Amino acid sequence: MASPGEDERLESEFHNEEEGGPVKSFLEHLEDLRWVLIKCVCAVAVLMIFCLIGADYVLAALKWPLKRADKYRTKPETELIVFMGTNAVATQPGTNFFYSLGLTNQTRVGFDLVPKLVGTDYVMTVQFVTNETRLAESRPRGTLLRTLSPVGGFWVAFQVAMYGGIVFAAPYLIYVIGGFVLPALKLKEKKYVLRGFGIGTALFMAGVGFCYFFLMPMALRASFQYSEWLGFSADEWRAEDYISFVCKFMLGMGIGFELPVVILTMVKIGVLDYAKLKGMRRYMIVVNLVLGAVLTTPEVVTQILMFVPLQGLYELSTWIAGYWEMDARQKARARLKLLAVLLVLAALSAWAAWHFKITGEQLLNFLIG
Repeated sequence: MASPGEDERLESEFHNEEEGGPVKSFLEHLEDLRWVLIKCVCAVAVLMIFCLIGADYVLAALKWPLKRADKYRTKPETELIVFMGTNAVATQPGTNFFYSLGLTNQTRVGFDLVPKLVGTDYVMTVQFVTNETRLAESRPRGTLLRTLSPVGGFWVAFQVAMYGGIVFAAPYLIYVIGGFVLPALKLKEKKYVLRGFGIGTALFMAGVGFCYFFLMPMALRASFQYSEWLGFSADEWRAEDYISFVCKFMLGMGIGFELPVVILTMVKIGVLDYAKLKGMRRYMIVVNLVLGAVLTTPEVVTQILMFVPLQGLYELSTWIAGYWEMDARQKARARLKLLAVLLVLAALSAWAAWHFKITGEQLLNFLIG
């Protein structure tokens, strides 16, 4: 049986469930933090090794937005293709010597490089290609990713492994960090944090998917158009720059979609309320515009495309916070207004699909190619 002194010590060591976990000294917290960091680093390192082994598969997935953007690039009015045997060795706009010969007014012009014996020497001659099927089968290769330094390939592989390791280790990292943070929270706070974790995971994946399937190809197409408008070729990019841009863009968009979880969790805990969120609106507009400029290509179109969903999520969070503060009658009116808005949007979408004859297949092809 414990003595009175031991009872006092046990009571001082542990809070009740409403107040949180056990009381620890500062050094004990530092020791826990050290182990959290060790576990996180080891998890990321192990998964980096697996991603390094399968780097070609990860890289193929990261190159998909570039291939989709290439499909919508503006093709030259007249295109010259030079063949050697069965291979197309050159493809370029037809503003050159061959085009000036005026042999055809077709969109695609082809020539074969054929070696011929002249005297005792072999010379390369050109023959006009008349096989339209052969011309149609030859397509531009699109934008090529190149490494321009001796260590370029190693750096690309490291980037792919690093970003892939962080993404695949994210569930375990959150679990470990949560095990460190949750004991310091009250029972009510734990409930909201755990609920927010589930919703936040879904929102993070939605943000990454929105960036990968929709925003990223549009940003790359804008980059092509801007380069061509300035008179530069966008046929070759540094692989290191492309991998870094794509990964940071997707991670930034995924983190941006976590905004409602952070805001509404703080509202439930009592740090924020509807009035404070309304007062912060002008500042959040500036913050979201800055995020759109930093995380995307430096032009207005993709900046606005990233700003709109982020600001929309903030407005949705503000509306939900206001809804929580309403009485029963006000909540019923708010639900009716929301239902009316959704019905109007659905009707407008159905009318647009019927008027412009947009099929489900066309819409899917537009969204994900």
